[in-house]
Amino acid sequence: MNHSEPATRRLRSSVLVAVVLVSAATVGVLVYQSLPSLSSVARSIDSYVGGHRGPPGATLFDDENPSVGNLDPGLLAALREAATDAADDGVELIVNSGWRSPQYQGQLLREAVSKYGSENAAARWVATPYTSAHVAGEAVDIGTEGAAWLSAHGAAYGLCQIYANEPWHYELRPDAGELGCPPLYADPTHDPRMQP
Repeated sequence: MNHSEPATRRLRSSVLVAVVLVSAATVGVLVYQSLPSLSSVARSIDSYVGGHRGPPGATLFDDENPSVGNLDPGLLAALREAATDAADDGVELIVNSGWRSPQYQGQLLREAVSKYGSENAAARWVATPYTSAHVAGEAVDIGTEGAAWLSAHGAAYGLCQIYANEPWHYELRPDAGELGCPPLYADPTHDPRMQP
């Protein structure tokens, strides 16, 4: 028996193990680099599960999207009827934001305070989680083309713009078909429902 034979086998085994480990590490690095960052994955999950928007550009028939599926049933029925008729006119009603989780509404409010410089200024655009019609599932923000269509036709479905400064924000007012939509508030700070 050659005394160098066990040493050669050990060397070959060590080299083989090293090659396997380096290959596995290289593959691991490549896979890791191709994955989105954990923070972006967390944001994506939060945006869907948190219910503020779900996937961008949701339709009113996307029940899997919590932004749509968690809307008040009366509001959703009116929106779906309007969406069907709008489609006949070549207009798609796209939901930019519907139901929102309280956590997401709070985040939007914090961002608005940072953007506008104070809670009072932010309140013109974003309600608190406790007063938001979005958190209650009673409001929807519609994309520009659909909002223009609703501005002309929404009252027939009980869908009314509520704030002069937010032409995209619609809520259900069942009597609007008969009585028309109520006068607009200048912004949410003039809406008695927004008062603490």
